Amino acid sequence: MEQKDFKVSVIHPELFLNISLPSYSEIHIPFFTKRKIKSFIEKEKPEYIHIMTEGVLGFWARYICKRNKLKFTTSFHTDFPQYIEMRIGFFSESIYKYLRWFHSCSENTMVPSDSLKSKLEEKAFRNLSIWHGGVDTNIFKARTNESSNNFKRPIFVYLGRIAVEKNIEEFLTCSLPGTKIVIGDGPLRKHLEKKYTDKAYFVGYKKGKELVDILSSCDVLIFPSRTDTFGLSIIEAMACGLPVAAHDVVGPRDIISDGVDGFLDENLERAALNCLKLSRKACIQKSMLYSWETSTQKFMDGLVHSGL
Repeated sequence: MEQKDFKVSVIHPELFLNISLPSYSEIHIPFFTKRKIKSFIEKEKPEYIHIMTEGVLGFWARYICKRNKLKFTTSFHTDFPQYIEMRIGFFSESIYKYLRWFHSCSENTMVPSDSLKSKLEEKAFRNLSIWHGGVDTNIFKARTNESSNNFKRPIFVYLGRIAVEKNIEEFLTCSLPGTKIVIGDGPLRKHLEKKYTDKAYFVGYKKGKELVDILSSCDVLIFPSRTDTFGLSIIEAMACGLPVAAHDVVGPRDIISDGVDGFLDENLERAALNCLKLSRKACIQKSMLYSWETSTQKFMDGLVHSGL
């Protein structure tokens, strides 16, 4: 956005006293935020206000905008009710009620996929539009890589957070030839690494060139999650030439063209094996639809002037 002459300011948890959320150390809960957010808006007088979170910062930003009759837009990019349903088995409808209230005053609530948009409309959310994620295709692109020579092919890989809602164990229990690699970290890593020590290689969190090199050396990305609203790792893998095996659920079904750049199947093992027949070139072509430039333009198109 700065390349398009926007000055962008971000209000984030680390500007405040904060603590890490248990089991999600990368998520910080801020305290004493209201006065500072109010002062920030009064000082900066932003032409556009976009609220990315329904948490503490989002709550007070919404409150201040409403109190001062400022227009704003929001994002719904994490299906928290479904996560809660998986973890504790109840409260999901109460959370949807809060989220519906939260987004009800937004001029435009941006969601990452058509499937999620339809799901939320059925739950009486309104003013929804599509804003999908994107990848830097200058970084994420297929490379010739020799780092896989020590691994038996074919190589099936998972990329993402290692947590219960990601359903990684379904991938780890699939009967597949070759090698399984898990890229990422999270609260379940130690448990799963110990349990499946002879069945998969856990390589930890990777980024940049190192991540691209590993992905480029693999054959198929396995995306076992049933709770993601988009699946950025799908695009990252496709950009490196990997077809994707996933379930036919919100997120994957909005990206994957079944039988072209991946397979959607209730049987993840069958989908993974079928992916071995697909063209890597078709996967790269699909990823080009999700560049940073495309994503940024969709976001800018969805903004509404604050009135300041």
